[in-house]
Amino acid sequence: MPSAAAMLGAWEQGVGQGAVRRGLILLALADPGANPRALAALNIGERDRRLLALRESCFGPRMTGLLSCPVCREELEIELAATALREVASAPNADPTVGGDGYELRLRLPDSGDLLACAGMAASDAVRLLQRTSILSVTLDGENIDADLLPRHLVSAAGERLRELDPLVDLRFDFTCASCGHRWQMLFDIVPFLWQELDAWAGRTLREVHALASAYGWSEHAILSLTSARRQHYLRILEE
Repeated sequence: MPSAAAMLGAWEQGVGQGAVRRGLILLALADPGANPRALAALNIGERDRRLLALRESCFGPRMTGLLSCPVCREELEIELAATALREVASAPNADPTVGGDGYELRLRLPDSGDLLACAGMAASDAVRLLQRTSILSVTLDGENIDADLLPRHLVSAAGERLRELDPLVDLRFDFTCASCGHRWQMLFDIVPFLWQELDAWAGRTLREVHALASAYGWSEHAILSLTSARRQHYLRILEE
């Protein structure tokens, strides 16, 4: 588990950043000795497995939250298990190629660099760019051609194959509203989920530092060096 000081440092770096950069900051928190370029080159499924492991080490395996029904706005509580999500496996022996009608496509899973390249784009433009960068090569009857010439059904087939290669790239859950019966799908993204938890933790921790520093005159470094259990005990003493 990262130290409290390291977690606060990551939180401070990520304030004001977009989701992709926050994901990279969290990856570095999970593996501080890793090369930043190597972390950015991890495919999104592997990135998310590492972030789920980080979440488990920092906040435990049980993940809960609230979401609203898109129709009646009824709030529903969700519960997920970080360990189970990390173990979501790719399809056995999934082939990174797609073919048909004389075409053959070689694919690769997207990474954080691909997502950064899409930052600020309209959703439709971002999808097209990701589709293009995920296709390493296209041949038609053995001859190389431009990916822009692909039929629409083969582009869709490539997207399905990418999901087979690693389901964590596009992890969706089905929900049914108990009040109105509406059914819908939700895309789960560990980066904003974990960031929201880190942000809430940082707020609580900084308030603890303020209270203990005000009462005892200790430095932030000294307070963060205490275990959470000790900090909580000192805070309870102050309340007596």
